[in-house]
Amino acid sequence: MTRKVAHLLGIAGVDSDERVIAVTWAQRLEWPVLLVALWIPVQWYLEETGTVNLDVARWFDWAIWLVFLFETTLLVSLVRDKKRYLLSNWMNLVIILAGVPLEWKYTPLIGVLRNLRLLLMMFLLMRLSHRIRSYLARGHLSIMLLITGIIIVLAGIIISRLDPSIGTIWDGMWYSWVTISHTGYGDIVPKTAAARFFGGILILLGVVLATVFTANLSVFLIDSSSENNEQKDKKEEAKSDENLQEIMKRLDHIERMLEEQKR
Repeated sequence: MTRKVAHLLGIAGVDSDERVIAVTWAQRLEWPVLLVALWIPVQWYLEETGTVNLDVARWFDWAIWLVFLFETTLLVSLVRDKKRYLLSNWMNLVIILAGVPLEWKYTPLIGVLRNLRLLLMMFLLMRLSHRIRSYLARGHLSIMLLITGIIIVLAGIIISRLDPSIGTIWDGMWYSWVTISHTGYGDIVPKTAAARFFGGILILLGVVLATVFTANLSVFLIDSSSENNEQKDKKEEAKSDENLQEIMKRLDHIERMLEEQKR
């Protein structure tokens, strides 16, 4: 994501040329924001299935809202150019002003507002896309598998509620897995327009994940092969050193014998 697009979407974050303390706190708050993004579809699923009632869910809504309020207030107070920060992060202001949980209790559009939190999750993940890319670029296969597993679980939760015909969350996770991996068994097919649209996103996401996974797997195999070769070379080098030392000892012994014979 380019900085220009991030500014237009209002998710640019703190510029790197800002005060050091502002950049540091922006990095520290990335994990709480990521946890909020991961929790939103889980809470949405619990509400849709009736596992939690709205009174309990409202406490979580307040917690999410307070996280955004705290982050925006703190970073605005720390940055040097406050106007530039607010203009390049206008989405935070929209979330704070339009997402006050008190409004959801009285508006007749409560269902629509609560379902729009999935869109909020997408914006949060887009905000942290540079951090996620940095994790993937490190070439660690374990991190890649962890991120893929999280995506499959979240996608399974969302797709199982967008399309009731898919069934349980486990069926949703299976559909997400075969879609992202581009296997496409066809045993589970979305019927609703929203589920098909989400399935299209998973297909595009699968292209990226498959490419990165293949690259990371290649790096892992190459590193393993290189490590084995290095260990083999070290063993051969150690063995050569031992042979050389043995030869030197024998030469010293021969020299001593020759000197004794001369005497």
